[in-house]
Amino acid sequence: MGFPEHRLRRLRKNENMRRMVRETHLSIDNLIMPLFVRPGKGIKQPIPSMPGNYQMSVDKLVEEVKILEGLGIPGIILFGIPDKKDEMGSDAYSEEGIIQKAIIAIKKEAQNILVITDVCMCEYTSHGHCGFVRRDEKTGHFDVDNDMTLELLVKESVSHVKAGADIVAPSDMMDGRVGAIRDGLDENGFEHIPIMAYSAKYSSGFYGPFREAAESTPGFGDRSSYQMDPHNANEALREVALDIEEGADIVMVKPALAYLDIIRMIKDKFNYPVAAYNVSGEFSVVKAAAEKGWIDEKRVALEILTGIKRAGADMILTYWAKDAAQWLKNK
Repeated sequence: MGFPEHRLRRLRKNENMRRMVRETHLSIDNLIMPLFVRPGKGIKQPIPSMPGNYQMSVDKLVEEVKILEGLGIPGIILFGIPDKKDEMGSDAYSEEGIIQKAIIAIKKEAQNILVITDVCMCEYTSHGHCGFVRRDEKTGHFDVDNDMTLELLVKESVSHVKAGADIVAPSDMMDGRVGAIRDGLDENGFEHIPIMAYSAKYSSGFYGPFREAAESTPGFGDRSSYQMDPHNANEALREVALDIEEGADIVMVKPALAYLDIIRMIKDKFNYPVAAYNVSGEFSVVKAAAEKGWIDEKRVALEILTGIKRAGADMILTYWAKDAAQWLKNK
């Protein structure tokens, strides 16, 4: 017997009634704000393709983090833009690296916000790929050396945690990187540090604005050899299973909007903490349409974030985190 339509209408009659029977609740507690840090002082440089987001020097970054902390946002994720890049991405694991300096500064001023660090090489390498690249001089072909990259990722993760990071989030998609990082952290006395693995990271067209923000566009080729084919779903389940087996504490789906089915599949199969990255392209297309007056940004953004939560995400990395926190407080 179906639920009578007139009863459904009664439950939708007013806003308070709708709130009481609502199935999905989007909360500030679900939000993580991505932030970009670069060398210098007094810098808050707008990112043209991502209105309202900035590349910030450490001092300005700390000011922003304190605002986010005051809004009740539980966590941030940091991306670094070094002043110098090289083939080994050495700033990624240097004690004097831009991320390491940022973590130390944040922890002095904002102790009640989780600092998550993106662990990858693409922002730090001169070629823009996510690992150590070997090139065949005769053919011109290149290949990312998986095993060599693992060594660098472990060094990067350990250096972030030594600086004070609360969670490390490997986004490189190298085989075995979660297990290698887990071992590296444990060997250095950091058994308590969780790993948020970018487990199902697709080779997507939605990353364009981020590559401007992080100055990480590949100098040649693309990342399709180590990121997932958008046509595949079962592969995501295999990737997640491997990461959980290797020691991941949280698994992530990236991007979010075109992969809501993947979020739901992973949540249903593993019943594990799931993060979803509402990526730059998903953000920027809404911003562009809103600037033209075609849509209501607040309404659409909250609808998107609610949809991601409804699909099964426990936490959402989103460039709307700051705005959404204010919108949700004022609802």
